[in-house]
Amino acid sequence: MARKPEEPKKGAPAWQSTFADLMNLLLCFFVLLFSMSTIDAQKFEQIAASFSNTFSIFSAGGSSFQDGLLISNGVSQLNNLDRYINNTGAAAQQSSKTNDLEKDQSKDKEEQDAIDEVEAMKLKASEELAEKVEEALGEQGIDDDVEVNFTSQYVQLTLKGSVLFDSGKSELKEDALPMISKIAMILERYAESTIEIEGHTDNVPINTVKYESNDVLSAYRALSMFNFLVENTSLDPANIKHAGRGEYIPVADNATPEGRAKNRRIEIKIYNNLSKG
Repeated sequence: MARKPEEPKKGAPAWQSTFADLMNLLLCFFVLLFSMSTIDAQKFEQIAASFSNTFSIFSAGGSSFQDGLLISNGVSQLNNLDRYINNTGAAAQQSSKTNDLEKDQSKDKEEQDAIDEVEAMKLKASEELAEKVEEALGEQGIDDDVEVNFTSQYVQLTLKGSVLFDSGKSELKEDALPMISKIAMILERYAESTIEIEGHTDNVPINTVKYESNDVLSAYRALSMFNFLVENTSLDPANIKHAGRGEYIPVADNATPEGRAKNRRIEIKIYNNLSKG
């Protein structure tokens, strides 16, 4: 008995489906590589133009320059899109940098405004303190012997060195003690403040057994004033500083006798309650 022939299976063979899936995956893979690659715009435009001229698949067509070298509106659009994306990212980055810069500038301005406000408050405090000190000096009758200046940090009393010391010596003169005592009484009113004593000299060299330089002489003179205040007032020594500054901070020209006389001085600084010495 003859066998009945088998009917062929419907649909494509299984290997064709597998092959088609493989081709799709390869296509996606190469498209992905293409999207991440750097396009040589000139070559791709020439290639695409050749396709457009040969197969008529692009609008506006193109002209072939050489065999296999073509131009394409489609690839041009891809290239333009790439530039657009890059430019958009650069613009966004630049905008972000601009915003950050504006924020930093605004923050810096706020900080500077706060610093300026504090500085103005400190200057006002010193000005009020200077007025009180000048009034007290006037009451004691020694306002002509003491020069008063102020900064945002302190009020400064300047005493002539020739009034306080003999030439080349660091011991306080006897006839200067009454004036110094009156200044000490005024300083006691500001016992909670930091008080700083500085000794200054002119630039005439000195070299004696006790004082080998102007630095040493100025330091001893500041120390003499410090010792007088500690011994004759209730001021806390911990709140009093003293230092010799030598010839290095002149207030006048050392080339003249008058200038050198001004440079030989003692400065007493009273720091206001908003500053620390």
